Amino acid sequence: MIGYTMVGTNDLARARVFYDAVMSIFGARVVEAYTNEKRVWYATSAAGPLLAVTMPHDGGKANAGNGAMVALSAASREVVNKAHAEALKKGGADEGAPGVRGDDPNGFYGAYFRDLDGNKFCVYKIGPA
Repeated sequence: MIGYTMVGTNDLARARVFYDAVMSIFGARVVEAYTNEKRVWYATSAAGPLLAVTMPHDGGKANAGNGAMVALSAASREVVNKAHAEALKKGGADEGAPGVRGDDPNGFYGAYFRDLDGNKFCVYKIGPA
């Protein structure tokens, strides 16, 4: 149902270094046909949802939404761990280390981080390790 999600940045070049590394963990690549000097798009396939990192259209300052979060579905717990580690390595902020959330050890496994502009992300896998 979701076609794409956008998060704002105040420094696209800096954000691109961060997102190129983190999105590669998911097998996502830059969609050159949509990318320009104000925005970069990532996808794992032509038919899949996209993530855009963009300078605000109105020219104002990008701000992270209070209570807003983008959740990225991972193929495995290993991908959750790698994506979280890469985000922190590239300068992101830890918002919750990888681990099981809740009582079911085979349930929700997630990790949380903020990008360089303060946008919050969750990487998660539901199901057994």
